[in-house]
Amino acid sequence: MNIKNTIFYRHNKAVLVDFTAEEISSDGSLILLEKIEREHGLIKFFSSIIPDARNPFYTIYTREAQLKQRIFMLMLGYEDTNDVSHLQNDPIFKDVLQGDLASQPTLSRFENCMDKKAIFEMANYWVDRYVASLKGRKSIIIDVDGTDDPTHGNQQLSMFNGYYGQFMYNELFFHDGDTGQIILPVLRPGNSHSNKWFVSILKRIIQKIRAVYPEMKITIRADGGFSGAVFYKLVDKEDLFYAVGLPSNARLKKKVKRATKAVKLHYLNQGKKHQHFISFQYQAKSWHAPQTCYSKVESTGIGMNVRHFASNIPEKEAREIYFDFYVKRGETSENRIKEVKNMCFSDRLSNHNFWANFFRLFQSSMVYEMFLLLKEKIKNTSFEKAKKWQINSIRTYLLKVGATIRITKRRVFYKLSKAFVYQNLFRELIFQ
Repeated sequence: MNIKNTIFYRHNKAVLVDFTAEEISSDGSLILLEKIEREHGLIKFFSSIIPDARNPFYTIYTREAQLKQRIFMLMLGYEDTNDVSHLQNDPIFKDVLQGDLASQPTLSRFENCMDKKAIFEMANYWVDRYVASLKGRKSIIIDVDGTDDPTHGNQQLSMFNGYYGQFMYNELFFHDGDTGQIILPVLRPGNSHSNKWFVSILKRIIQKIRAVYPEMKITIRADGGFSGAVFYKLVDKEDLFYAVGLPSNARLKKKVKRATKAVKLHYLNQGKKHQHFISFQYQAKSWHAPQTCYSKVESTGIGMNVRHFASNIPEKEAREIYFDFYVKRGETSENRIKEVKNMCFSDRLSNHNFWANFFRLFQSSMVYEMFLLLKEKIKNTSFEKAKKWQINSIRTYLLKVGATIRITKRRVFYKLSKAFVYQNLFRELIFQ
């Protein structure tokens, strides 16, 4: 029998393979994820508003169990509902979910149970959950940004976007600029402009915050696609602060013409780097009032880089607003969107129904929020290197660990691999 199992020889040693080991899962970290869910109840919170018109006599999986399975699968890198076929014998998934995993058709029906009313209700829950987390804070920063999601099938409202040059969905995110929390994710038709629905949604978010915290200082941070007349009216009406990019135009170019010429003459031609800021009052034709605007005229040593932005942040100079505040959105907003999109799989909106895809965006955002809770736990450990990990690193280094499970009448034993490099980090997290 040994000879039959030999696959090759390494020098004078036979290398044999068989399937006689105990049932081993590559996802031993599921027990850590279950503990986080028990502490914070994020999945339970959102599952309570998912509609359920099924006949209870023929129902096996609750909405909470279905959502938990989907979120845990995404957290561990299983992007699609049909990935469940690879997990049907996984002993740890079965233990955490307290039974067999729901099949791909069951999960697909689950995602398609959401209609417009349910999505709007869940969106309100997203904002309410964020407002409930603001206790004790006196100021917040709301980062706003969008991203493209290319589509490759017959999805509803997948449309051609001339700016991106592709058929796509347009995702819009409102983030907390200090904590990284998602205030609200929004899915929009592919041909939407960057600021579509932006002001109307922002207005509702502000109203919800001010209803509970009327004295909260709120600052909006966004790129040039979100600058517009309606936004500046909202700023004045709701007493908001802001720093928003401005798209270049002929009038703005004229404003910086002299400074651009001087920087080009004195620095660019010598191959030197230099930054020069100018400030001025500017009012586009559609704006109700002039705004304080700034321009950064920069010689990079190999070319010119001119950026415009507007802000009403008081007692700060242009350089402070730009470098100490505005550009930080690259980390607090753009990098967080990359995590949601590329590491939590919000780019996998492959259902036909638009509202089902909206629900998928919510699910990816819940995955991001679960990872955010895990990141907070990591910050309370002694592992400095782990505190810099992004979601992909956490998934690869921490969550993917081999484990076996032994169940007795009164106990469940999880046995993780002795070779796990970060077992001390895992131990600190699991016993926090």
